[in-house]
Amino acid sequence: MEAMDKTVSFRTDSKKVEALDALAASQDRDRSYLLNQAVDSYLELQQYHIELIEKGIQQADAGELVDHTEVERMAARLLRKK
Repeated sequence: MEAMDKTVSFRTDSKKVEALDALAASQDRDRSYLLNQAVDSYLELQQYHIELIEKGIQQADAGELVDHTEVERMAARLLRKK
């Protein structure tokens, strides 16, 4: 089944709209195209974060944790390398 397009509107300041329109013009695209690209990127990133969080929760529930003292040691080693 193919998704149907829907119109969504929101308010933003005029400087953002001007910047968006300038970017769209420089790429020979329209504003809707850029907004759809931005929404797609945002949704993908949020889904990725949710998956990482869920994986971390599963690992914690399974007892696959690193002791706080070990984390401090690892951080100290990384700081010394700088």
